[in-house]
Amino acid sequence: MSAPPLKKPVVTEREARQVAEAARERDWRKPSFAKELFLGRFRLDLIHPHPLPTDEAVRRGEQFLTKLRAFCETKVDGALIEREARIPDEVINDLKELGALGMKIDPKYGGLGLTQVYYNKALALVGSASPAIGVLLSAHQSIGVPQPLKLFGTPEQKQKFLPRCARTDISAFLLTEPDVGSDPARLATTAVPDGDDYVLDGVKLWTTNGVVADLLVVMARVPKSDGHKGGITAFVVETDTPGVTVENRNAFMGLRGIENGVTRFHQVRVPAANRIGPEGAGLKIALTTLNTGRLSLPASCVAAGKWCLKIAREWSEAREQWGKPIAHHEAVGAKISFIAATTFALEAVLDLSSQMADEDRNDIRIEGALAKLFASEMGWRIADELVQIRGGRGFETAESLRARGERAVPAEQMLRDLRINRIFEGSTEIMHLLIAREAVDAHLSVAGDLIDPEKSLSDKARAGANAGVFYAKWLPKLVTGTGQLPRAYAEFHPAGHPDLSAHLRYVERSARKLARSTFYAMSRWQGRMESKQGFLGRIVDIGAELFAMSAACVSAELLRTTEGHGREAYQLADVFCRQSRLRVEELFGRLWSNTDDVDRKVVKGVLGGAYEWLEQGVIDPSGEGPWIADATPGASEKENVHRPIR
Repeated sequence: MSAPPLKKPVVTEREARQVAEAARERDWRKPSFAKELFLGRFRLDLIHPHPLPTDEAVRRGEQFLTKLRAFCETKVDGALIEREARIPDEVINDLKELGALGMKIDPKYGGLGLTQVYYNKALALVGSASPAIGVLLSAHQSIGVPQPLKLFGTPEQKQKFLPRCARTDISAFLLTEPDVGSDPARLATTAVPDGDDYVLDGVKLWTTNGVVADLLVVMARVPKSDGHKGGITAFVVETDTPGVTVENRNAFMGLRGIENGVTRFHQVRVPAANRIGPEGAGLKIALTTLNTGRLSLPASCVAAGKWCLKIAREWSEAREQWGKPIAHHEAVGAKISFIAATTFALEAVLDLSSQMADEDRNDIRIEGALAKLFASEMGWRIADELVQIRGGRGFETAESLRARGERAVPAEQMLRDLRINRIFEGSTEIMHLLIAREAVDAHLSVAGDLIDPEKSLSDKARAGANAGVFYAKWLPKLVTGTGQLPRAYAEFHPAGHPDLSAHLRYVERSARKLARSTFYAMSRWQGRMESKQGFLGRIVDIGAELFAMSAACVSAELLRTTEGHGREAYQLADVFCRQSRLRVEELFGRLWSNTDDVDRKVVKGVLGGAYEWLEQGVIDPSGEGPWIADATPGASEKENVHRPIR
């Protein structure tokens, strides 16, 4: 049976939050450095000594990186991909032969079995040759079919699909719809049970890899009925199934070579055996997959930072102004220092989070989210600073530079390519809310019923008693701590090196201050806390900076004791922490001194038309058409632009 005429789900704000809450991992079975940090507990023992990969993981990873580097240097023409807005089929086929589709897949299914650390190194390497290739491989393995099957698939599903994903078949992940982004409660695509099948109807937007994919992970809503729990559910769908149509290949300001499209499902029959997990578990599967899947995005930002540093160094030595290289002018030098120190910190955050994911000793759901948030914001700033250092040449395209006889440096392309990272896999604003929810989880666990208007008086009384016990033990620990001891963390101040112990003491003190600020805000605003998105965003940004400072210090100490760049690593970590501390102090000040209240008044006026006079005197170049395209289910009226790679 096919789906009835679609009516967009109408949900209240509270119902939407309940759907998101139900999809969360509620239990904390393993320790979490970041969770403890937000609670005011600086658990350095969870990240120091820095975890290390096994010798076998290093051997296997380095062996593949050598092959991948040779491939990128001889077979990948990033300028061609940018110019033609397409990765050549032969390049994708060569990637398949190389085994790049199966980097994270277990060798027993034909994959390479790389660790998260080396998977990220591979993405950074290939992404530096062509960001579009990095996105193709990442979307395929980080959020496409392999990862959810690895975590939630049955033995039969793994045996059926993983060998294909490892060598021949490209996969994609389909959640977003024309009118549904980070609010999945309104998901409109349906999967109606019919015998041993489900019948899919709906439209999916921004399907990265969707234009060339052979296999799709599709999120659809199963109606509740007899024998069916219903809810948002995940399915593996073959793209050559009748009724699957790729209606458009989308084009963007950056990442011009990615195969991103609009996919329509019309009475698409999917075997029940292709359902991943039980009905209603789709969002939980998606969020769990993203715990480590989000780490692929920081990998691209680290690669960008490394490249920007190289170009900034070479250009700033060659370009002279007023009798000396521009690098020796303080205004430019400060930008170079920021790029170098921040790139070091980004790599430290990525490597630490990835190694913790490989060890599976800690719960890294917050660390992975913080890494994505911090890297996407800082990566963009690094690229912007490079464009500024390059001046007019930074704004000029690589093709134009080449045409007039100069080195073809694609700085403006880097800026365009990186901009989407602040939106991909959860925008910065959504990441703030997701991380903030996890950061206050301990408080809501003991006192949530106190601020829930639907709870009874007896529930509130019980919550009050539990909260009293929790806070009586917790609050006194936020007054003093190790960060106030002058010689604490002394191993981070070896002779002849900058003093990183002072920065770790600052992190410890700031973690307690952050926890006190959060508690005060919850006491002040109670149930209105969730609407204070500006405040919550700053809380999360402080936590991200503290995490990055911790990772930078631990990484520097690792390099000091294992490699030959210890002194330089300590210097970079010291500079980063000094820069980070300035940002943290500003954020702490803005927790209580900000324009949030007056901003809301202005927004109300804008939406009410009070300032329409300010919009006069310009011409709107936008074309005609609805703000959101119609996504009513039905047969496609467009040509299928699906282009499988063979």
